[in-house]
Amino acid sequence: MAVNPTRLAWLDALRGIAAPAVALHHSAWTFIPAVWAEADRRVDVGTWGVFVFFLVSGYIIPASLERRGDLRAFWIGRAFRLLPLLLAALALALLLAHAGVFETSPGLDRRPAPLVALANLTMLQELLGVPSVINVMWTLSYEMAFYLMTAGLFAVRQAHRPAPIAVVLAVAAVPLGLLMPYATINGGAGLAAAILGVAVVLAVVVTVAANGRLRTAAAVIGGLLGLALVIFGSRIGAGQGLVVAATMFAGTAVWRAEQGTLRPVWAAAALVTVLVCGVLVAREPAWAAAVLLAAGVFALAFALRRRSFPRWLAYLGMISFSLYLLHPLLLRIVPNLPVFFLVLLVLGHVAYRLVEAPGQRLGRRVNAYLRRSSAESSSGSSGGSSVRSSAEAANAPSGAARVRHG
Repeated sequence: MAVNPTRLAWLDALRGIAAPAVALHHSAWTFIPAVWAEADRRVDVGTWGVFVFFLVSGYIIPASLERRGDLRAFWIGRAFRLLPLLLAALALALLLAHAGVFETSPGLDRRPAPLVALANLTMLQELLGVPSVINVMWTLSYEMAFYLMTAGLFAVRQAHRPAPIAVVLAVAAVPLGLLMPYATINGGAGLAAAILGVAVVLAVVVTVAANGRLRTAAAVIGGLLGLALVIFGSRIGAGQGLVVAATMFAGTAVWRAEQGTLRPVWAAAALVTVLVCGVLVAREPAWAAAVLLAAGVFALAFALRRRSFPRWLAYLGMISFSLYLLHPLLLRIVPNLPVFFLVLLVLGHVAYRLVEAPGQRLGRRVNAYLRRSSAESSSGSSGGSSVRSSAEAANAPSGAARVRHG
């Protein structure tokens, strides 16, 4: 085993197996469907991979938000982390579709182009009933809803309650799964456009507004919007959609327990509740098996988190977003399964080096610049205030000067 000093190498290792698992699921159905049908009816490997991603996101995203301690910095970091590759992948997908070697989701051409573009760029398309340009993007909508909910909880200082939130969402999934097996947001252009408009306004307020209360209100509304979209917009039904959200909050509970701010028994109880409810709302045994297996692998990796992991596996985790988002584009281009994975690894490496990494560096520079500007502005304002206060004190009675200064 190669020594990897990175404290979160175990998370990279998890992503390093999850992304190829999803790619294997889709490529095996393309190249060896008869063989893969036997495996898939036992465990849905694709679902297993995405639930590993959901648990990892639940663990790391709130940690990232609290490390920054600033909603604006968090959203800027997320934007520069996701959007550069997303834009490149969408452009490549449309070019390949035009060339006849890639199929976008059905119904894409029947929706207004601006609506499709904005829905996919905000990554809310799945929860609005708008087709994804690339089919695997459906998971990004749940990730975005989780970001919104996490940011809303952070804004009102309730982010320390992931265990009860996970339990409430998971338990609610069972009856709502029966009552709402299908999405009630059906992708109507008017409603989808209105929701996207609200989301864009909220994003602008959170990242630009100087008034703290206004930013907090926008974050809270965004969190409620994320929850509503999961309940009413899930294509997989409210039950399974809520289990997805609960899974991410269970991942957060594990992180909280590791940090010592939550008793481990409560994190374990939250995870077990999510798994039980996940099995109850599952429509297929393979889906339930995938959820259980994902939690088991996550727990195993967490138990081994202080061990070293192979560098190649951690590197696969580092380029996992590229592997995940780009692999559907190759399915009609390459001739067989071995060539598929060879080309995918090369493409993932190139995309990470040329698109993802530069985007992340730019995001860090933008946040650093904004921090410096904010610090200088605060310093200038304080200095100006001190000068004005001194002048007022020199020209007014001492009692009045103290009132103004206070």
